[in-house]
This record gives sequence, C-alpha cells and structure tokens, in this order.
Amino acid sequence: MATRTKIKIVDDDHIRVEIDILCEQTNQINLAKWAINCAKHILTSSDNEEFDKKTIENGFRINELWQTGDATVHEVRQAGLKIHKVARQCKSEITKNAIRACGQAVGVGHMREHAMVCSDYAIKTIQLAFPYQIDKISQERKWQLIELKQHK
Repeated sequence: MATRTKIKIVDDDHIRVEIDILCEQTNQINLAKWAINCAKHILTSSDNEEFDKKTIENGFRINELWQTGDATVHEVRQAGLKIHKVARQCKSEITKNAIRACGQAVGVGHMREHAMVCSDYAIKTIQLAFPYQIDKISQERKWQLIELKQHK
C-alpha cells in the first residue's frame, strides 16, 4: 500500500505510487544513495539565496560514512537536523524545500521512510519553482523513478 504524503503537494500520483512500491523493495543503503542523488539533483533548482552549503555537504558525507558502517545512526540523525535548521533560516520557499529534501535524504540512515519524504520535498520544490506546470512535476517523478531503478 502506498504511503501518504506528509506535505501538501500537487503530484503525478501514478508515478509516485510506483516509486513508493519500489522503495519498499529497496534496501536502506540503496535508498539512502537514491535519496542523496534526488536531493543533490533538486538542490540545483533552488533560488540564488545564500545558505550554509557546508552543513549540507557534511550531512551527505556523514550519510555516506553511515552507508559503509563508519558513522552511527545518531550521527546521521544529528546531521539531518542541522540541515533542517539551515532550511528554517531561508527566506525563499523554493530554497527552503530543496534544503528540506537534503535533510530528509540524510535522514534515510535514521529511518528508511525519509526517502519518500525527500522525494516529496523535491516535488514541492518543483511545484514552487514552476507553478501550475504538472509536466515539470511528472518529469521530476520520472527522473526519480529511473534513478531509483538504478539503485534497486
């Protein structure tokens, strides 16, 4: 059964369901790799607002260390929370949501469910950047699905 979105988004529900089902069949480390790729991909859509990129890069690094057993779940969780703090400091909703996707991606090392939330924040970012353009949302979901299949 597909998960419900935790944030309000306009979506391509058919592709989201397909991604959700595939997420259930994917191990947590591969989900983390996929989520980080999704977050890096969507971060390029953020506005030109300045933010603490070092905290985000450090979070990605800690998650990658977790993937190899060289960081703890606690360290991953703390890194994700620091990224969410960066997001709260942003003025632009586009940048804020792109950074939230990053925090959720890092958090996959803590809970696998964060992977779908990361992908939903990516969609929210696209929705804000391209209002009323469902084709852009579908394009992002298709990219996510193709990317996830490579991590299966």
